[in-house]
Amino acid sequence: MAYEVFDRLTSEYEHWFKDNEILFQSEVLALQQVVPDDKKGVEIGIGSGIFAEKLGIKFGIDPSENMLNYARARNLTVKKGFADNLPYTDQSFDFAAFITSMCFIDNPEKALTEAHRIIKSDGYIIIAMLDKDSTLGKTLESEKDNNPYFKYAGLFSVPEMISLLAGHHFETTDIWQTLFDMQSKIPENPIKGFGKGSFVVIKAKRK
Repeated sequence: MAYEVFDRLTSEYEHWFKDNEILFQSEVLALQQVVPDDKKGVEIGIGSGIFAEKLGIKFGIDPSENMLNYARARNLTVKKGFADNLPYTDQSFDFAAFITSMCFIDNPEKALTEAHRIIKSDGYIIIAMLDKDSTLGKTLESEKDNNPYFKYAGLFSVPEMISLLAGHHFETTDIWQTLFDMQSKIPENPIKGFGKGSFVVIKAKRK
């Protein structure tokens, strides 16, 4: 299972963000376009909590205990568990976020069903993903057997994700993109839409 890799390579995961600070900052800027700072949210697949900490998301769940130890050190309220069986009551969050985690989930359909259950009737879901159709996505797909993380990933294209969301009672309302130049020396400002950037953030309203 993918989470076992993250259990083994937790420190390497953390160091990647330090070594690629500009890319990380660009991703956070894109997420900030849709993640509010005044709503109760949960990150599903929170990992080490490195995104949640920057975005003000206080709650999270992940199957990797080693990752969760980092998240707890960041003062986040986290639980060990899986996306297809969330340990939260119905309609208990204003939003749920999957930040580069959906591609590692064994049953994305069940994960979306569970997310729909725990989100309030006027709430929404946020999916941050590496676009399978982007330059980076195509590279990861072609080299996945040599990548300790992405060899277990099932990347999505943006149209595929929009269709998947629609099939689970979510209506896409907003899309942002970034990572246009992987060699950029400064954080990139996100732009609306998709098709140019490798990192895409989708916001969809619960129906």
